[in-house]
Amino acid sequence: MATPPYSPVLRVDDWVIVSGQVPLRDGQFLTDRPFGEQVDAVIANVADRLAEHGCTLADVVKTTVFLTDMDDYTVLNERWVEGFPEPRPTRTCVAVAGLPFDVPVEVEAWARVPAV
Repeated sequence: MATPPYSPVLRVDDWVIVSGQVPLRDGQFLTDRPFGEQVDAVIANVADRLAEHGCTLADVVKTTVFLTDMDDYTVLNERWVEGFPEPRPTRTCVAVAGLPFDVPVEVEAWARVPAV
């Protein structure tokens, strides 16, 4: 897979901004897997990007989710509760006509770097 023309993650002052993460692990898209597994992979990717800057999922304060099929919303919520600790981040969920690489879900996140 080619290098994207954007930053997958950036730290700006006390913020870590994670670009949209998709169900991709070890260079392979997981679009043939059940939707719940794809959500798990997306959350794991967000966690991996956060870790690059010393953050965890507990530091996430805002997320935006893009879904190509709102029928997947219930499964998204089930996996979200399993993946994100309390208090869970704020979230906007948007239905879209399509996403790059024909994935069904993409998540972007904003995290606050913990005080040391």
